[in-house]
Amino acid sequence: MELPIAKISLKQHERKTIALAGVIDRVAQTTGPTLFSLVDGSGTLMLKGFDGAGVRAYPHILEGDAVKVTVQINEFQGSLEGEIRKIMKLEGNEASSLRKNIEAEERKIATVHPVPFLVKSPVLEKLKERYIQAATEIRLAIVKNRPIIVRHHNDCDGYSSGYSLERAIIPLIIKQHGGGKAPWEYYTRAPSAAPFYEIEDSIKDTAHSLSDVAKFSNKMPLVVIVDTGSGSESILGIKQGKIHGADFIVVDHHFFEEDVTSPEVLVHINPFLVKEDGSTFSAGMLCTELARFINPDIAIDHLPALSGMADRIDNPSVMIEYLKIAEKKGYTKELLHDIAALIDYVSTKLRFMEAREYIEVVFGDPIDKQKALVSLMNPHIRGLQARGINIAKTTVKRETIGKTTLQLLFVEETFSRNAYPKPGQVVGMIHDFYQEEKKTRNVVSIGVLSDLVTIRAGDDSNFVVHDFLNEILKNAPEAFPEGGGHKQAGALRFVPAQKDRVLDILRSYIKKVQKK
Repeated sequence: MELPIAKISLKQHERKTIALAGVIDRVAQTTGPTLFSLVDGSGTLMLKGFDGAGVRAYPHILEGDAVKVTVQINEFQGSLEGEIRKIMKLEGNEASSLRKNIEAEERKIATVHPVPFLVKSPVLEKLKERYIQAATEIRLAIVKNRPIIVRHHNDCDGYSSGYSLERAIIPLIIKQHGGGKAPWEYYTRAPSAAPFYEIEDSIKDTAHSLSDVAKFSNKMPLVVIVDTGSGSESILGIKQGKIHGADFIVVDHHFFEEDVTSPEVLVHINPFLVKEDGSTFSAGMLCTELARFINPDIAIDHLPALSGMADRIDNPSVMIEYLKIAEKKGYTKELLHDIAALIDYVSTKLRFMEAREYIEVVFGDPIDKQKALVSLMNPHIRGLQARGINIAKTTVKRETIGKTTLQLLFVEETFSRNAYPKPGQVVGMIHDFYQEEKKTRNVVSIGVLSDLVTIRAGDDSNFVVHDFLNEILKNAPEAFPEGGGHKQAGALRFVPAQKDRVLDILRSYIKKVQKK
């Protein structure tokens, strides 16, 4: 009688010979043995066959074959493995029946048993079915040994989104493969500088994945895009990956005018899809709730409050509840504020590095190291922030347009390249400073770079980022503007030669919206 892979343990089976049945998922030839990855629906076990150094063992056994095998169980670098004693390829009804049983078992393991959301919200309830679908697809990818790539924005909210999913996914991959280095082979988290899934990132993800397919018989990945994916700017990258066999899930909270994303992805989660305002939930909030559907055993309950504070989420009742949860875990509002600053600072230094172990410490694993790091770095970070706002105060240019104050901060003329705070942050700081000093909400603050503007607008300005984008498209299509964000906060990119024209349209747009 064959034993399910999930029931194999070193304690019970080390050096013992057991019978297994399954499908060969991968075949890899090393300079020593031939490696066969066996799946049976309950887990994955690496099998070793040896006919001589670098010699292909059992050449009649190919990827995709259904087999019965007798192995001796051993341990290698923290993982279980089986040394092949005898292997037989199955044919006909026997092979077909085994495959059907494996598929049924995989579906069973991938089934999501929804847990209650951390907070009560009609937004989350409306998105619940999408959560179940997304969690099921992610769990199924793990069970089927499909690599997962998580792409997230390079800021605190983006990191909170990506890290929450990482904490859910990694333990399931380890369980699927019996320990060892499997997470490094089947999971990648990658920050993205742009607020969308750039074609450059898409091509890199695809190229690396195709290389792994060729070298290691990997499958093409499931790519989860978080905090960057709902806009039309991401579609080219998504379609490019799909051509090569990748699939996509998008979790986002940014506004889009037309949903061009849902038809191209397995699942699309965004409050705007259910006629709710995405600015009431951060991506970190949405992803933490998704992570708990994927793996209910994780402890990441402080992340929604952290990302919500970092992204200035305007949803008092939900924020209060998330903050209460964080406080129970030992995270005060002040500490969360300091951690958010640390993450944003670290993101400018890591840039595109995954830095998994370092990020674990930053997010509190272990919490004593996190607090020590915050204590050490916070004075330095706050000093840089104070320096940044003081520089901005002396260089910002203000104009009065009707009843609205326009603040222009020419970033490249004011700050060194790659300086901290980042352009978006320093614009937010000078925006908040002016609102507090003048007790007004009728102000628009713009960070100006050679080919980009970052935008913060007060509630009384009637400024809408996407309406401004449309104004540029209408009046200066030769600027080729693109971008977006939230209603009153975002970033737009354009052709550098059209910078002055874009600023002229900005002033005209501010005049125009005052008439509403």
